[in-house]
Amino acid sequence: MSTERPIIRLRPGRARLVRYGFPWVYADELVLDRRTKNIPKGAIATLQDDKREPIGTVTVNTDSKIAVRLLDRDPAAVIDQPWMEKRLRQALTLREALFDAPFYRLVHAEADGMPGVIIDRFGDALVVQPNACWADVMWDVLERALVRVTGASVIVKNMSGRARVLEGLPEGLEVTTGAISAPVPVPMNGATYMADLIGGQKTGLFFDQRPNHAFAAGLAKGGDVLDVFSHVGGFGLAALAQGATSALAVDGSAAALELAQAGAEAAGVLDRFDTRKGDAFEVMAQLTKERAQFDVVICDPPAFAPNKGVLDKGLRAYERVARMASALVNPGGYLVLCSCSHAADIAKFREVSLRGVSRAGRDAQLIYTGFAGPDHPVHPMLAESAYLKSIAVRLA
Repeated sequence: MSTERPIIRLRPGRARLVRYGFPWVYADELVLDRRTKNIPKGAIATLQDDKREPIGTVTVNTDSKIAVRLLDRDPAAVIDQPWMEKRLRQALTLREALFDAPFYRLVHAEADGMPGVIIDRFGDALVVQPNACWADVMWDVLERALVRVTGASVIVKNMSGRARVLEGLPEGLEVTTGAISAPVPVPMNGATYMADLIGGQKTGLFFDQRPNHAFAAGLAKGGDVLDVFSHVGGFGLAALAQGATSALAVDGSAAALELAQAGAEAAGVLDRFDTRKGDAFEVMAQLTKERAQFDVVICDPPAFAPNKGVLDKGLRAYERVARMASALVNPGGYLVLCSCSHAADIAKFREVSLRGVSRAGRDAQLIYTGFAGPDHPVHPMLAESAYLKSIAVRLA
C-alpha cells in the first residue's frame, strides 16, 4: 500500500456498517478536518475507524453528501486497470450466464462493486454513466479495461443526470471510443426496440423492465393494450410480439414515439401499433371522455419520488395514476403499475396504487409483484439498489 495514499477516519461508532459491507459513508460520519477536506475529489484513500485501524479502500468526494464510497474491503487494494478488469469480468460472467445475446446492464454500480458506475451494453457498444467522481478521474483506465474485457468498439460516456449533479460533476455526452450515428436495434422479449445511445433518455433503453414486460405481454394475448409513459414502446411492443391485437403508446416525447414506431416497423407489427403524444394525465383524461377501454393498461412513469423530500408528493402522483388508469380497463382486464422511485419502497407503492384503484370504484385482485431483472442485482446492504417495483392487478 502506498504511503502517499490519503487517510480518512470515521467518527466513533460508525465503523460497524462499513465492516459489514455498507458501501457509503456520509459526510457527518467522518472526521472532516482541514486535511480531509483538502483531499482531491475522486481520490483513492484508506478508510480508518476511530481507533485508526484500516478497514477499507475508498474513494472520497467531500463535496458530496455521500462523501466516501467503499471500493474494496481490503485496505491495501490497488485500484488500477487490473482491479477494474477483475470487477468487469465478474460482472460479464453473470450476464453471459443469464442472457444469450449481448444486450443487458453490464454493471449496476455498487451491486457490481463499482460504486456510482452504470454500464449498459448494446452489442458491441457500451453506454457508461460515471456518476461518481472517482470514475471521472479514472476514466481513461476504466475505458481501457472495458475494451480489454468486452471487446467493445463503441463507448459512449453519458455525463447527464441528477446523480452527477449531486456529486458536483459537469454534465455532457461524448463518444470516447469508435463512432455511432444511428439507433441500435435491440431484441428483447420477442420485440425489437430502437435505442438512441446519443440522444435518448438515460442510456437509451431500460433493460430493467425486461421481466415485467414479459409478464404483462403474457396477459395481453388477443387483447388491446394501452402503454402509458411508453418511452420507446417497452410494454406495448412486447405485448404485440406476444399476440396482442393492438397497442397504443402514450408519451410526452415525440422522439421516443418515433423510435417506438421504428421498433414496431422493424418487428413487422406497425399495422397494430399507434401512438399519441401528450401529457400522460391529460391523455388518460381524454381517453376516459372518449369512453376508450383496453384489456391491459400499463403505466410506467418517471420517478415521482426520487428522494425522501418529495416522497409524499410522489405517492400522491402514483395514486392518481392508478385511479385514472383504472377507469380505462375493461371488466376482467389488467392494470400494470410501475415505479422507479428510490424513496418509495414496494409497501408504500403498493398501498397507494391499490388505494387509487379502490377510489376509482374498481375491485381488484393483486396477481403479480415484480422487480428489476437479474442484470440489475441488488446490493444486500443498499436498499436503493432495489429501486424498481411493479404490480399487476385484475379488475372486476
